[in-house]
Amino acid sequence: MSVKAVAKGVRISPRKVQVVAGLVRGRTVADALTILDHTPRGSAIAVAKVIKSARANAEHNHDYKPNTLVITEISVSPGPRLKRYRPAARGRALPFQKKSSHIRVIVDGEKREPKKPVKTAAKAKTEKKEAK
Repeated sequence: MSVKAVAKGVRISPRKVQVVAGLVRGRTVADALTILDHTPRGSAIAVAKVIKSARANAEHNHDYKPNTLVITEISVSPGPRLKRYRPAARGRALPFQKKSSHIRVIVDGEKREPKKPVKTAAKAKTEKKEAK
């Protein structure tokens, strides 16, 4: 079973985020974070946040081993656009759009084995009494 994390409404154009997402697609989470730490683009910070969130979800909520996680899918889709106007010459106003992105990361790896319950001294005594 795979684990996902989504960042919605990131105020960076989808074209700019897709370039960075392509760098880490199919890599392990540790490799991806190392690559993003050394990538000189603003969208690398947003992508790294989503990958860290997916890693935390997998580790704490679904009991995956953190060193075995691999990015199986990373996708960027356009979010809502803010329509604005910029002043231009001769009293005109020219329209432009502030674009945003939705970043979705899916990771998968090995599950941890469940821990065996530890028998306490009190439980051991009651089990002995019941056996007699």
